[in-house]
Amino acid sequence: MTDFRLPWDLESDPAPTRGTDPPAQEKPPKPRGRRPADATRALSHADGAPAWRYRHLIVSGPSATVAAFAVAARGAGVTPWQLDFATIEEDIFNMAAAQPAARRNNLTIAGCRILARQFRERVERRQARALALVGHSQACPFDLHALLPVPQSILALGPTHPQALAWLAAHWGVTDRLRQIALLPRPTVGRRLPRENTVIGYGFFTGGGVAQDPAGFSPRQGHGEDTPHAAIATLGARFPALRFTLRPRPAD
Repeated sequence: MTDFRLPWDLESDPAPTRGTDPPAQEKPPKPRGRRPADATRALSHADGAPAWRYRHLIVSGPSATVAAFAVAARGAGVTPWQLDFATIEEDIFNMAAAQPAARRNNLTIAGCRILARQFRERVERRQARALALVGHSQACPFDLHALLPVPQSILALGPTHPQALAWLAAHWGVTDRLRQIALLPRPTVGRRLPRENTVIGYGFFTGGGVAQDPAGFSPRQGHGEDTPHAAIATLGARFPALRFTLRPRPAD
């Protein structure tokens, strides 16, 4: 929703925000020897923005049940939040007007108002296109909103409301949607599967500041990690014949 550049953002690359995918990462030359553990844990910005972590979810079990899960998991990959466009416009205007004149490329106050209106209109158009996909598109292979829909009463609060974030943390384990979701070409469980069993795998990025208690899947704020264990626990109960394995993986 907010992956738009403002005049004063051109000096630096902004951190990924809600509604955007993690930016492409340039791969540095690979050092010789064993890779340090910290190098595989996160994609992060030097300014302390939330890290993006790459993960694999491996789902295995009876072939028919895996196939049924794969169908249920598909969706648009869009969480249909209700946005307050008037508030967005006013916030952008206040942000623009508060910038030093030199930093906002000498925009006048009237120009800041025009910029805010243009920003709002762009968000409205983007949101309308995204909402039109919900219930129709199957482009996303692992859509948490398709599997565990956010209630309408929560969607009405908007994506940054404390109650909305609390709901996401409790039911999904992540406070934002998964990013760059893709089917893994050759997933494996590391062992021979029983007869008439199969496996499917998903790769995706997570980011944010909710950590999970591995024993109880209870979210704890402020630990710098965001994992969908809460969603997986619910899905495990819904599909008891399946085995769900979440693995942190290097981004490359």
